Amino acid sequence: MDFEALHRELTDLSASDQFSGVVRIDDAGGVAFEASYGVASRTWQIPCSPRIRFDLASITKLFTAISTLQQIEAGAFALDTSVVDYLGLSDAGFSPAITPYHLLTHTSGIADDADEEAGESYEDLFLERPSYTFTETQHTLVNFAGKPPNFAPGEGCRYSNAGYVLLGLMIERAAQLPYREYVEARVFAPAAMDRSGFFRMDMVEPDVAEAADPITDDDGRITGWRRNIYSYPPIGGPDGGAHSTVEDLIRLHTSLRGGRLLGPESTAAMFVPRERYRERGSGLHQMGFGFEFETGADGVVRCYWKEGINVGASGELCHYPASGLTAAVLSNMESGAWEPLHAIDRLIGPAG
Repeated sequence: MDFEALHRELTDLSASDQFSGVVRIDDAGGVAFEASYGVASRTWQIPCSPRIRFDLASITKLFTAISTLQQIEAGAFALDTSVVDYLGLSDAGFSPAITPYHLLTHTSGIADDADEEAGESYEDLFLERPSYTFTETQHTLVNFAGKPPNFAPGEGCRYSNAGYVLLGLMIERAAQLPYREYVEARVFAPAAMDRSGFFRMDMVEPDVAEAADPITDDDGRITGWRRNIYSYPPIGGPDGGAHSTVEDLIRLHTSLRGGRLLGPESTAAMFVPRERYRERGSGLHQMGFGFEFETGADGVVRCYWKEGINVGASGELCHYPASGLTAAVLSNMESGAWEPLHAIDRLIGPAG
């Protein structure tokens, strides 16, 4: 594979302020490519490095999916348990027919906190309620409880942050632990993700990338950089906002495939495409339990991934089964990860 060409392309993207972050690709033998680009801090011009921890945004949902299946294995609830009954949310306006399966696969139909597919802005959630007041999982309910559903459970597929918030509440109830503590003990520790955590914006934490997006004029020229400190809660939760490195994301995937996080049946379940989301290339984009899948017309999985995007954050963990390649890209820019990921996808080719 032409990793030199990939490096040149990523260097050019960084030089034009389109990418800052870290890229890693592993094959069966270990690290095949790893490089850092741009700066982890626009303020101090500190360069990115593989040790830098980045905001994962919605990649965090993988931890929630794994934790949910762990609690199903433990017998706390089942894939077909009524979420409303389990959480005692009969007054929140959710259908009692919603199950963890629906939440995991984005088929519950519940209205999202900010419906980005409909053009709603996540930042607007905090125009009237200060973002710093949203520090616990239950605090987020106010953003979507009582909103009319998009469809009945199981009758559509629409990406939902709110669904994973409800899964987080189920995990907390089952384990009798706050979500973040649970994930640190039951996902990060057994996967040896020793550089990962949930870091508050208002606390000093070493080696955490400073999120910043460009401010441009009418001609597209960058005139400054904007931090994301008022754009979403100060600490992550079940739907997004954990921090990690590219190495730790690769470790997560290796540990998951190796059966160190779930039993054999649940491990296999994580890698099965389940619900049609939309067309993708000549095949389908399908939802699974946390992961998303590209399947060809023959039903064969070309790749599966989990991406994350928010103000000042973007990234993806992706695996290509045919070649055995696993890629992780993390950036401290909202649009930073996408061109590097397109470049990796072109490098790997249509067969994966």
